[in-house]
Amino acid sequence: MSTSRLIKALAACAVVLAATATSTAAAPVSATAPDPLARFHGQAVAWHTCALGADDELGRSLDAAGVDCADITVPLDYAEPAGRTLTVAVSRLKATDTSHRVGALLLNDGGPAGPSLHMPLTKKEVLGEVAGRYDLIGMDPRFVGRSTPLDCGWDLGSALARSAGADRAAYREEVALARRLADQCKRTNGDVLPYVTTRNTARDMDVIRAALGENTLSYLGYSYGSYLGETYTQLFPGRTNRMVLDGVNSPEHYSQTLLRGAEAANEDALRAWASWAAVRHDTYRLGRTRGEVLETVHHILGAAEDRPLRIGTTYELDEHVLPSLFIGGLGSDLDARRADLARTVRLLARAADRKPVEPSTALAGQLEFLLTKAGGAPSSQMTAIICGDVAERRGTGSYWRAVEESRERFPLAGPLANNITPCEFWDRPVEAPTVLDNDVPALLVNATDDPRTLYAGAEDLREQWPSSRLLTVTGARQHGLYGEYGNTCVDRQVTTYLSTGRLPAHDPTCTSRP
Repeated sequence: MSTSRLIKALAACAVVLAATATSTAAAPVSATAPDPLARFHGQAVAWHTCALGADDELGRSLDAAGVDCADITVPLDYAEPAGRTLTVAVSRLKATDTSHRVGALLLNDGGPAGPSLHMPLTKKEVLGEVAGRYDLIGMDPRFVGRSTPLDCGWDLGSALARSAGADRAAYREEVALARRLADQCKRTNGDVLPYVTTRNTARDMDVIRAALGENTLSYLGYSYGSYLGETYTQLFPGRTNRMVLDGVNSPEHYSQTLLRGAEAANEDALRAWASWAAVRHDTYRLGRTRGEVLETVHHILGAAEDRPLRIGTTYELDEHVLPSLFIGGLGSDLDARRADLARTVRLLARAADRKPVEPSTALAGQLEFLLTKAGGAPSSQMTAIICGDVAERRGTGSYWRAVEESRERFPLAGPLANNITPCEFWDRPVEAPTVLDNDVPALLVNATDDPRTLYAGAEDLREQWPSSRLLTVTGARQHGLYGEYGNTCVDRQVTTYLSTGRLPAHDPTCTSRP
């Protein structure tokens, strides 16, 4: 999530914080049992400047802010710690208020496969003076970003965000593509794929904790990062301190078809956006009513089913990729994000009328990621993590039946959310999916109308963790809230918890708008 896309949205808080302590002690370690990971836990962390060269914009930004970087060594296979190793890239903005230092706050931006080295910069802003009480730790998960890389050599970046298409012939193309991508990944990276998992990333987090000399970790994770945090609590009970999970992705809702179950929420988000665009018809020219705007959308989708839309001289958008542009634009109800989608739809409408169209800079970047090798490595990393976690063979016909069942009610989201993915052709995961059977003090944050991680998943986790509290933002179609939505109620409640370590006495509520 980018914290640069913020607006001023004032809201009233409904619940006052109370004195519920949330720190937990580290799990006891036997004084006689040898530590098989001793060389990793006790490694000396060599901090250094972050810039990799004069053209490394991220590294130069981190250096300018006083952030240090390091590479932490971890085992490829935790069952064989004497074997092959990897490096995990981390960043650190040291605590300045040392007399009130809490410890390390590890940050994850979601994904899967979301680089998070940058996050000490972005989260320092919303934390304000509380940032000084923590060592803010960014991490590129194993095989992502500046960590030991994984690249299956794919020539597209949309392996998990593709639509099945209009008919059985189009779906057969998707089956063939999914099989090809899975085979290519196995051929190029088969030796490491069994270890590209969330559980191993959680184990890496605990190596980082130990290498930093911390007894416990505080944690702030968004979206998939909430699932990573949950997995950490299951593998390492008692080693969390203050934990914030924003956009809750519970284990029961985590599957190889990422948006399955969220079809209705995304169609609702589309209709809400269409109403917003209709009010601004004089600006975007998409229709004066919600119905007219939706007609424009369906005209675009239908044109792509007939033949791909030509965008500039480089890109062609077909029926498999086009829906992901719409879905990708529906993750927020902020005016700036809705305006981004409206501008894109205006261009797509011209392309659907077979008129010459030059993409905006933003759209060109999206298309490059979705359609070319530029997105191949991140897409293969994301796919490898999800498939390594929860891949299962369902039979190719099962996806098509699900697509057909959902298409009438959810014409945009259904064929995408239920489409086949390379996970159908992946090897079975080495470990069983994570099941939570613990109770962790944590602050869960979710919007009631989040179209990515459904509010029902946050409610489920709140019920599983009686010691947690659920901060609800009512009426918001927003994925990612703390420091992302410009909601002062949310930002104040989360920051107060990270400052004091006290959870609210009851589940608090904020409104999306004043």
